[in-house]
Amino acid sequence: MKKSVVIAALVAGTFMIPFSVSAQYKTKDASEKDSQTQELLAQAESSETPVVITLEQALEIALSENVSVKVADMEIERTGYAKKGTYAALFPQIDASAAYQRTIKKQVMYMDFDMSSLGGLLGGGAGEGGEGGKLPDGTELPDGVEIPETGTENAGSSNGGGMEVGRWNTYTAGVTAAMPLVNAQLWQSLKLSGLDVELAVEKARSSRLETVTQVKNAYYATLLAKEAFNVYKEVYENAVSNYDEAKKKFDAEKVSELELLRAKTTVANAIPNVYNAESSIVLALWQLKAILGVDLDMNLDIAGKLEDFADQMLYDIHQHDSVSLDYNTTMKQLAIQSEMLAQTIKLQKYAAIPSLALAFNFSLNAMTNDFDFSSYRWTPHSYVGLSLNIPIFAGGKRYQQIRQAKNQHQQVLLQKDNTERQLKIAIRQSLTTMETNMKSYYSAQDAVAMAAKGYSIAEKAYQVGRSTLIELNDAQLALTQARLAEYQAIYNFVVAKAQLEQTLGQDFIE
Repeated sequence: MKKSVVIAALVAGTFMIPFSVSAQYKTKDASEKDSQTQELLAQAESSETPVVITLEQALEIALSENVSVKVADMEIERTGYAKKGTYAALFPQIDASAAYQRTIKKQVMYMDFDMSSLGGLLGGGAGEGGEGGKLPDGTELPDGVEIPETGTENAGSSNGGGMEVGRWNTYTAGVTAAMPLVNAQLWQSLKLSGLDVELAVEKARSSRLETVTQVKNAYYATLLAKEAFNVYKEVYENAVSNYDEAKKKFDAEKVSELELLRAKTTVANAIPNVYNAESSIVLALWQLKAILGVDLDMNLDIAGKLEDFADQMLYDIHQHDSVSLDYNTTMKQLAIQSEMLAQTIKLQKYAAIPSLALAFNFSLNAMTNDFDFSSYRWTPHSYVGLSLNIPIFAGGKRYQQIRQAKNQHQQVLLQKDNTERQLKIAIRQSLTTMETNMKSYYSAQDAVAMAAKGYSIAEKAYQVGRSTLIELNDAQLALTQARLAEYQAIYNFVVAKAQLEQTLGQDFIE
């Protein structure tokens, strides 16, 4: 079989194998999954015996409880809110305001004639001769205008012959409204906000793909640890059985004490391997729980054997399907970023286009010298108009911003090309790893069969005294290594396949 044919078969097998887990995600109602997941977790928290979960259930738990997935979903919500906020800029912006001012020193208004003469006509000012607030001819002065006393030097010197204008208290209340009519930048920002949401969605999909791969790897690692534990446990049991046999022979004076000590040493050497393998299971389960996003003390266990996944290596090698990066999440994110920067360039260019806005204002004003609100005279004021803004010169700021956006766009395009090359290398590496471990698996199967037969022969020969314990231990070692190699080949294959599926990114396609 040529390598190209094998790789093509691997690719075909990858697509031919039913994505049972992925299909479940796409077809099963989300609320139903969440309900079942919460029931399963509640059972695990209260149960005294471990709750055994399948790979599909582990993936559903992770997609519901994993922190990275939750953060990614929240980012989608955040960008959605930002997009709605951008659309809100198209509607009228209405604001209400109110203000109060206390005058500390009134404004003095000066005339082109001597104010002292005016004061003389009034008989020394409004406070002395004339009628307060009136000129000699009987004309009333405007509200807030006071004739300073000129009968004293103090008044004349402080105001220089001017008159004070205004009241001590000023009140203002009003409503303003504004709405853009023509604003190219605003419409362009709407496109950018939409792309921002798309990027957040794609990042969330990337987070899910990464989580799925991590869960699969942790699940497979736990199964591998269990298989190793079973192998080392069997080695220990065989060592104990051989020791018992050696003890019988020693008691019958058929073997030397050295032979008995060797058998006892073999038992002692097998014990640490069992302990280490058992510890590996615990650590692997902790790692799996951490990825799932559940408490490390939750009473969970996993179902199945690593051999259950060996059938993934069996497929029609004559089938072929092309490898595509169309759904790779990294490439899609870079494509969206490239489009965002292209739109950003347009946004900067649109900054030089005039903008037109509609404005409205209604206000009420009152000026008094006291706090008798019942006597206040409120003066209304309102207007409606158009505001035209024509950018002329900004010191080269817009030009430099355009150049900056173009530079960033070129960077993303270069990064996209380089990423595509790296991903193609990663795909080939995954396919090569799958091919290598597929061959290793079939070779290990033959090795296990031969090693098992060899151990059986050696065991029978040892029982009848035709072989030594050393020969029996060598046969046991060969069998152990062959079995571990078989399980390792399966593990390496499914891990490489999980990585390939993540790279292709065909799960969670909306």
